[in-house]
Amino acid sequence: MILVTGGAGYIGSHTAVMLLEKGYDIVVVDNFSNSHPSVVDSIRKITGKDFAFREMDLNDPDATARIFEEFRPKAVIHFAGLKAVGESVSVPLAYYKNNINTTINLLEAMQRYNTRQIIFSSSATVYSAANPMPLTEDAVLGCSNPYGWTKFMCEQIIADTIRVNAGFSAVLLRYFNPVGAHESGLIGENPRGIPNNLMPFVTQTAAGRQKELSVFGADYDTRDGTGVRDYIHITDLAAGHVAALGHMSNTGTHVFNLGTGRGTSVLEMVHAFEKVTGVKVPYKIADRRPGDIATCYADPARAREVLGWVAEKTVEEMCADAWRWESK
Repeated sequence: MILVTGGAGYIGSHTAVMLLEKGYDIVVVDNFSNSHPSVVDSIRKITGKDFAFREMDLNDPDATARIFEEFRPKAVIHFAGLKAVGESVSVPLAYYKNNINTTINLLEAMQRYNTRQIIFSSSATVYSAANPMPLTEDAVLGCSNPYGWTKFMCEQIIADTIRVNAGFSAVLLRYFNPVGAHESGLIGENPRGIPNNLMPFVTQTAAGRQKELSVFGADYDTRDGTGVRDYIHITDLAAGHVAALGHMSNTGTHVFNLGTGRGTSVLEMVHAFEKVTGVKVPYKIADRRPGDIATCYADPARAREVLGWVAEKTVEEMCADAWRWESK
């Protein structure tokens, strides 16, 4: 039994689908703070399989313990957490309190019920902006926003906990930029309010839900002046978690980047979307956002060599699947 926290969210729901398709038994928990109950039904519809679901908040240590008492999970995949970089700058205490407290509650329950394996949803935001590209797992760490610091701190808390619990193991997965949606169009990224990430902003602008896309900075030292990022298809990212489960017999803490190893600029992504869909995306050039860097992309070699995992889908497939989801 695999416990999937935040399993109704964007990344969690796609991973839940893949786990079910691979034959795993799962229990999903979510408090719907940034997701919707309909996603749970969509996971069942895509897979044709049922699974246990509990609406709960990991900030409640007693409720967290009850999940472990009821299901006795062998492993945990921990997605639950607040995740908007800009919002974290505005309300830092909410991010520190939620993301760190929920992780501690989870680890305490794991110790109590002898659940020895955890895969943690981390982020490339833990890397210092001063690093050369591409980023390896051994690059210098250091964050530019509270969201990133919560991931950094949770990584350290997990590693320290694993170190003092014999036979326990952790895999820390540092994501780059997840985009796209499940090919069924039944689940995808659905942020509340104005999107913080590029792809939902592109698709909502194409659909007329937003007036125009804001491109933050066009004077970076890049191919076209706009920021370059490592975009990874959400189903490739989900596959990385399934691959990590196969590595959990190795005790201790292990870190892997999940990215393509290729950088795509904002305007390159916009033009790829327009080419694939035939829909124009009106945009304006806006000021740079504080803390943004020109270029960020992964060296995914360790995940390939150790986990046997490689990101396979193209930017064009990311755009097509994201538009299918938005259109539905």
